[in-house]
Amino acid sequence: MSPTAQQTSNRPLFVSTWPFGKAANDEALKVFESTGSLLDAIEKGIGVTESDASNSSVGLGGIPNSVGVVQLDASIMDGVGHRGGSVAALEGVRHPISVARRVMEKTPHVMLVGEGARQFAIKEGFEIVAPPAGAGNLKEVKAKTPADLEGHDTIAMIGLGPDGRVCGGCSTSGLGHKLPGRVGDSPILGGGLYVDQEVGAAGATGLGENVMRYCGSYQVVEFMRQGMTPEQACVETIKRIARMDPKGFDLAINFIAIDKQGRFGAAGTGSGFQYSVTHKGQSVVLRSPGLTSKDVGPVGGNRH
Repeated sequence: MSPTAQQTSNRPLFVSTWPFGKAANDEALKVFESTGSLLDAIEKGIGVTESDASNSSVGLGGIPNSVGVVQLDASIMDGVGHRGGSVAALEGVRHPISVARRVMEKTPHVMLVGEGARQFAIKEGFEIVAPPAGAGNLKEVKAKTPADLEGHDTIAMIGLGPDGRVCGGCSTSGLGHKLPGRVGDSPILGGGLYVDQEVGAAGATGLGENVMRYCGSYQVVEFMRQGMTPEQACVETIKRIARMDPKGFDLAINFIAIDKQGRFGAAGTGSGFQYSVTHKGQSVVLRSPGLTSKDVGPVGGNRH
């Protein structure tokens, strides 16, 4: 799809990361048509991915940490009121996105982590799932992880409603074999997710450390505020990070974005990545532009 065609007047509009985001988008559209709530749509759409036991990057089916425990991160934002909620290093809860929403709506806080987040979830009546038996050391955990599941991804979903409301959510099991307590960009507002009611929204997927150190999703939104299209904003954010980071384009980061005009886009390092776009009458998986060192001048610490 050409950049000039990356816009729709149909609302609601949902954009999410990866091909598995299509099923999440489809559920989000169904929920919105039933409830009229964009927040409900984001939450329940992401919940589809969290419930997919075959997904090694999201939910309790994700790759465990170095001691054999799956720790989950999630965040949600509502453009109206600029509200946000998140949880990190949460264990044994099937839908961390729902707990994040409850943090946003029922506490004066933005983020709860670890055992505190778990106790909050219990108090709020969320189902607690017992951890799998046989949690072991890093060597044992890796031995149980198929080679094709060594990677990691995230479900980030952003949406634009008929009334112009902008919302978003993000959920992940994080980096496989991570140190216990490691938190990536997904629950960090401005890192893995950012929503601005005046401008639009952005979400990220990839290696969280390389997103959160640059407030990546926030930067995408700020570039859109300056007048860039969503795709241009994603591209320029990656270029900016690459110019600053010693790794150059060896970053494994990807962004999606939408603006208030119904424009959408994405970009990633390397060959790019696949992302999903859904509105009434269409639900498709697209490929983003990919960026390498040939797309910009000197990178890796060149700050000019």
